[in-house]
Amino acid sequence: MQLSTANEWLPSGQETDPPRNNAGGKVRLGINGAALPDVVYALSRRRDKRRGIQLQAVLGDLIVIAAAFGLGATIRYGDPLNIHARDTIAAILPTYLLLATSQHAFTMSVIARSRVSAFRAGGALLLTIGLVGLVAFFLQTTGAVSRGVVGLGASISVVMIVAFRAWLAYYAHRLLGDVPINEVVIQDGVDARLRVGSILLDAARDGIALQLDSPSMLDRLGRCLQAADRVVVACPPSRRANWVSALKSSNVNGEVLAEELDEIGAIGLDSYNGVTTLNVASAPLSFPDRTLKRTLDLFLALLVLPALLPVMLVVGIAIKLDSKGPVFFRQPRVGLGNRVFQMYKFRSMRVAQNDVLGSQSTRRNDDRITRVGAFIRKTSIDELPQVLNVILGDMSIVGPRPHPLECKAADRLFWDIDGRYWHRHAVKPGMTGLAQIRGFRGATAEEVDLTNRLQADLEYVSGWSIWRDVVIIVATFRVLTHRNAF
Repeated sequence: MQLSTANEWLPSGQETDPPRNNAGGKVRLGINGAALPDVVYALSRRRDKRRGIQLQAVLGDLIVIAAAFGLGATIRYGDPLNIHARDTIAAILPTYLLLATSQHAFTMSVIARSRVSAFRAGGALLLTIGLVGLVAFFLQTTGAVSRGVVGLGASISVVMIVAFRAWLAYYAHRLLGDVPINEVVIQDGVDARLRVGSILLDAARDGIALQLDSPSMLDRLGRCLQAADRVVVACPPSRRANWVSALKSSNVNGEVLAEELDEIGAIGLDSYNGVTTLNVASAPLSFPDRTLKRTLDLFLALLVLPALLPVMLVVGIAIKLDSKGPVFFRQPRVGLGNRVFQMYKFRSMRVAQNDVLGSQSTRRNDDRITRVGAFIRKTSIDELPQVLNVILGDMSIVGPRPHPLECKAADRLFWDIDGRYWHRHAVKPGMTGLAQIRGFRGATAEEVDLTNRLQADLEYVSGWSIWRDVVIIVATFRVLTHRNAF
């Protein structure tokens, strides 16, 4: 989209034809006739490209759906223009367009993420097919609908639309880079750390040093930002109020950098009794999510418990015959909300050498481990009693592994190595977790042994889903025996 010049605002006698830059192209003018930075043209070009991609998403989805149902009619009746296909397509296309739009399936933030894009488009398509089928049933027009065409068309269209959306996301990144929106960073006396894909404006260099009592300067700023989607301002604290005032009138999503808040880790704003507050924490799982996760835990624990009991009985007998002491080893571990609980394991060490606080990591060929203990640790059988912790509610099947109270890596306590360590306790600890299926288990001889696990744990906490739990449970069977299990 071309930006209009503002010659009607120029003082009398000033030239009315826009000047030329060194390349011979037209330079855009502000209210005072000063040339606007080249970034304005770049933003306009990017906006045009984005609109082209969004149009491709709309037309591409409709073409893919029509082609899929036409192919279904060809397979079923040998004719892609069969009346069943025509009637079905005529009903599905407008309904899909409405539902996909309501699901924001045509926004750039969705299109640029292949999985999200495919999920939104595919979900809208399945909902459309179900809705059209339901309406046809109630209107008693099912005779005009071929179940063969609908079944084939639905199957083919879902596959094709997922493939198309994956290609479109790749194309969008090739065309626009890693930041699909028009993201502008304005630095005003403070150096901004620019990420790849963002566009930089310097207040002094580009003539937008903020003056709220200067209409010409505000006009210039407005022209610089009229094609922007997101604007981030880096400025001294004393100038933030002025920039906030200017951004509020710029019809953009505006933000002001406040690096001093990094240590606080604010995640949003709220208010208390009329005073603004910073949100610094939120439960990673909502009540419905916690209920769903607990239901899965109880279902699986109670399902496998009858099969585990004979195995646990044999292991208990073997432990008693091998060395003196109790069958089970109870150890305080840090759980949900940093609350300590007693975790159950089969005893694998001699009683006199049990390390209740976990201050010494188990070593390879550790002389504290009994003969039976070496086997059950190698095969992860020593962890089976934690099914009881799951049933009691102290643990989950999947979650960050609970650590003893004095666990160390390279002679440093875990929380001294990384202050984010406590964040992993925002969810229940688990019998298995993301870190374990990635191979991060065993002794923590080096600090990196802790940081690798912590990073995986924090990734799990911030991105929980019931399907991820299922995937982790299945993947755990591949790592029951591991070179670091000793």
